[in-house]
Amino acid sequence: MTKLISALIILAVLYCGWQLFFYWEKIKNEEESQKKQAAAAVVMGDQLPGMPYQLEASLKSAEAQGAAGLKHWLKTFGPKIQDPRKAWIELDYCLLISRANPAEARNLFAEVKRRTPESSPIWPRIKQLEKTYE
Repeated sequence: MTKLISALIILAVLYCGWQLFFYWEKIKNEEESQKKQAAAAVVMGDQLPGMPYQLEASLKSAEAQGAAGLKHWLKTFGPKIQDPRKAWIELDYCLLISRANPAEARNLFAEVKRRTPESSPIWPRIKQLEKTYE
């Protein structure tokens, strides 16, 4: 009888160890998938929706001209662009003018933050820049 009880205890310990191993593997795989999702969630401005593809070339040339070129581009094509892409471009403009005209940069940042919901793909960038412009 004691041999049977000993064998059952050994089998129970082995079974619990086996289940613990599978649980550990499951947790490890979930952590890896979360890291991969976080890396994939990094947003690139040129991948955001809201701007016609025909304006890409003019945006690149305006960005190459600096703050003045981007300001003129936003005045010209701003009404044709929708968020979140417009907000991304305006945040780029904020970064360009922050030394030359900090008041305008703060006002533009406040406007972008006001109209951007927390579910937007650019919200992490807004939170990152929030300390600078508030």
